[in-house]
Amino acid sequence: MTSTDSAQKAPAKDPWDLPDVSGYVVGVLGGTGPQGKGLAYRLARAGQKVIIGSRAADRAQAAADELGHGIEGADNAEAARRSDIVIVAVPWDGHGDTLKSLAADLAGKLVVDCVNPLGFDKKGAYALKPEEGSAAEQAAALLPDSRVAAAFHHLSAVLLQDPAIERIDTDVMVLGEERADVEIVQALAGRIPGMRGIFAGRLRNAHQVESLVANLISVNRRYKAHAGLRLTDV
Repeated sequence: MTSTDSAQKAPAKDPWDLPDVSGYVVGVLGGTGPQGKGLAYRLARAGQKVIIGSRAADRAQAAADELGHGIEGADNAEAARRSDIVIVAVPWDGHGDTLKSLAADLAGKLVVDCVNPLGFDKKGAYALKPEEGSAAEQAAALLPDSRVAAAFHHLSAVLLQDPAIERIDTDVMVLGEERADVEIVQALAGRIPGMRGIFAGRLRNAHQVESLVANLISVNRRYKAHAGLRLTDV
């Protein structure tokens, strides 16, 4: 490489130079469940416009009225259509059927999957491995016209929904195929006080991130806690 080539080489992008996402409308599918409800509350409390989606519009509206902060409720299809970013927080056993039915409504959207495929028995929680490799990869397979990322797996629904808690000090591991989409999700996570969104690889690495929730459940049961994650030296 010549000195001229070196001088013309663009500087590396600062990984913490993230976009302004304050104007995006965020839909939360499964927003009447604990995780979805908690995420909707935290994002709306941070100033984001949020629409809760549910199979039944009246249930979604009831949850929205309970949470306040300008949150609206709608059925899943309407929430998907009206949103720029859609967080999928539905139960794992309904994940595939829900996304398949909403493929047209989610076309062109940034879809953020936070579903953890887990099983439970007398020994506790354990990870399941979907045929596609992970919940996020299943979403990508079912939504070919959407841009799919994965994030928000390791957050305590109890902490998210507690209005007395001002900050949630935890990191959010974000996975995706396109840097611009990952950075949008990182920035969205960063709107919640105490949180950081950190790039953690492409969707093929989503399985181990989803599976780690089984370990956190074991931690929480043993120590009576609501454990999250912090990544060091980042």
